[in-house]
Amino acid sequence: MPVMAEDSAPYGDGGNRMYLKERNQKIIDAVIKKANIVCPGGLALIGINGSFMTGDFYEKSDLDLLILINDDRGWQLGCAFIQDDLQVGHDIYCTTWEHLQEDARYEHPNISKLMDSKIVYCADEKYREQLNKLRQMAKDILSAPFSEEDYTKAEKLLKEAEHYYTLSMISEHKSDVLSGAGKAIYYVENAIAMLNKQYFHYGVKRAYEELNAMKYRPQKLCDMIDDVVSADSEMSVKNNLSTLMKETIAVFRNVKESIAIQKKAVTGDVLTGTWEEMYSNWRNKMYLAAETGNKHLAFMSLISSNEMFSEISNEVDINSYDVLEAYDSQDSYKTAKAYDNILSEYQKEYQKADIPVKHYSDIEAFLLDYQIINEAD
Repeated sequence: MPVMAEDSAPYGDGGNRMYLKERNQKIIDAVIKKANIVCPGGLALIGINGSFMTGDFYEKSDLDLLILINDDRGWQLGCAFIQDDLQVGHDIYCTTWEHLQEDARYEHPNISKLMDSKIVYCADEKYREQLNKLRQMAKDILSAPFSEEDYTKAEKLLKEAEHYYTLSMISEHKSDVLSGAGKAIYYVENAIAMLNKQYFHYGVKRAYEELNAMKYRPQKLCDMIDDVVSADSEMSVKNNLSTLMKETIAVFRNVKESIAIQKKAVTGDVLTGTWEEMYSNWRNKMYLAAETGNKHLAFMSLISSNEMFSEISNEVDINSYDVLEAYDSQDSYKTAKAYDNILSEYQKEYQKADIPVKHYSDIEAFLLDYQIINEAD
């Protein structure tokens, strides 16, 4: 038998409480009735989420439901409509198990529908058990100590913010500037929540309240966001957005430095061939760039080399190498020589692990060592 909750939600004061409660129950009953008609077995459970779950509602609040469906037939339960007497819009939106499974992995902080929904209808207790398992999965992730993996998740959202920040900065039309800024703010807020291993319990109305309670954030995060949304010109939007991004990135940098990252030891298994690759890919290009005056070649070669150094240093316990410090836009020979110095320093990593640099006097010597010459020859 389907299970109905004794009380559909912790309603608070405000508005016509009884009318809203009855209205909401009629909507829930209508969804259940329609499910029995158009998709028997397709509806798993219904939960109340949003302001009617938190008590933070008023007479024009819409009913936010978790309508969990078992298969594609359940999509027929979806509906959006306007309630004219209160001038309220409702969006009867369905959710799949796959969507909740994604939420349970905590890849983003907007998981209140999974975590907080007050279940008011359950077609079978097995669905409640399945939901509770997903909730526990998310709880386990949230309660575990902050790790490098957690930082990576948060950083992924920060990179999205940086992307939209760039779009806003290079845009000229007001709508494009504001669009980029708005999306950048959205991802900044989400990134900060992930950096604190928290999720948003309430809606946008109370976002500042939740953000201000988080430990790892720019000191005046919400003030800086307000500065962006209150800006009176495109240039002002860009300037204030730049401040927000710089302060947010600084917080991320500080948190990253505090994480105990377990790096691989310097061994032949992890470093062999990397010095030779760096020499092969970029060393001679540096000198060719100097000889031909090709600054683009010198610069992009250093960029590529810097990426490789960064990838290795992020995983292996080696010294840091600031490759881009070698670049001199006015002296390509100086750049090439500086890169040689970096390779010399990196060769010391080989020496620590007793890794020999592979040198051959000529290609024949290589072929003999590589064992591809036929013994009969």
